[in-house]
Amino acid sequence: MQENSTLILEPVHPANASVIWLHGLGADAHDFIPVVEQLNFPDELKVRFIFPNAPMRPITLNAGAVMPGWFDIIGIGPEYREDEEGIRSSQLMIEALIEKENQQGIESNRIILAGFSQGGAVVLQSGIRYPGPLAGILALSTYLPLRHSVESEIQVVQQNTPILFMHGTQDQVVPVEFAKHAYNQLKTNKLNVAWQEYAMQHSVCTEQIRDINSFIVDNLS
Repeated sequence: MQENSTLILEPVHPANASVIWLHGLGADAHDFIPVVEQLNFPDELKVRFIFPNAPMRPITLNAGAVMPGWFDIIGIGPEYREDEEGIRSSQLMIEALIEKENQQGIESNRIILAGFSQGGAVVLQSGIRYPGPLAGILALSTYLPLRHSVESEIQVVQQNTPILFMHGTQDQVVPVEFAKHAYNQLKTNKLNVAWQEYAMQHSVCTEQIRDINSFIVDNLS
């Protein structure tokens, strides 16, 4: 695996929409391919899936071990300092991927941002601050970073973007309360948020995959 490399899955016919999907801490671009392989799209939906790899970096929470990460994590909880530089760097990466899709004929309103855990945090950070319309945001088992800057940086155009939080009630890595705080903060800021929870841990389940399928079809059809 090369740093910052990107895995792309093309549909059989030329793409008319894209999903940019970010993996979690310590994983890689292949992590969610099995999930995508279980999605059942109608023939007319031609979606390109884009899976970027996070750069290798030391993670403070994991005793400085070097692993794929979108940003450093000092600790779990609002009392810990956030790696704002790393978070915003990953946001720029997302924006660059969107621009690349634009250059290939896919407008931003035909792009869904999806992310799991740390990748989901980057997706939320990037999506609500993006100046153009998006087709949707999937926030899987995640939380909202840099919460102090949300109100001043949120883009009005994102009030029309469907944002779906999906979380396990038994998650011991990212407590469900973190996601609920994020959901409530975005709802207070008049964003189009929805909540779905599952009897699972920090993972993905079959019922959730069906719901992911429905979300993508509904917002890209």
